[in-house]
Amino acid sequence: MAKLRKTLGGIDWPVCEALMRQIETQSTVTLSRWAVDHAAREYLPLCGEAPALTAAVEGCRKHLTGQLSLKELKPLLREASAAARDTEDVVEQAAARATATACAVIQTPTNALGYLFYGAAAAAYSKAGTEDASRWDDLARAELEQALEELRAVSVPDEPNPARINWNC
Repeated sequence: MAKLRKTLGGIDWPVCEALMRQIETQSTVTLSRWAVDHAAREYLPLCGEAPALTAAVEGCRKHLTGQLSLKELKPLLREASAAARDTEDVVEQAAARATATACAVIQTPTNALGYLFYGAAAAAYSKAGTEDASRWDDLARAELEQALEELRAVSVPDEPNPARINWNC
């Protein structure tokens, strides 16, 4: 059996470079809204019973509409991260990490790329299983390409307040 990785995807992949360039043009709010919606739709269903992750997604949505302060949101983000660490199933753990990381985009805009690597692993492992490593990269690449198209679709043209992004890679 191939060694399972926590994340799939490569920073040197053209789709990742395109994602980075697109992320750099958007505000933290736009990135957060996109990441939370994408993770809730694609990865949260793979998490099984995950009340902490569901609460974090709902908390992020409330924060983005002004119904919850960042101070009130932070405990939900910590609980989501802890829940992801405590998950044992490979697919559920990758999906939980993707969801928790997507929820944290509001604090750390670079997570808009990071959560996708966890999500790519969740998608690949759920579709190909944990035994068929030959398909993982292709499935991960397809997942990242889909995310890029979705980000482009919600991007604000000529965003006046793009997030400050410092890629540490």
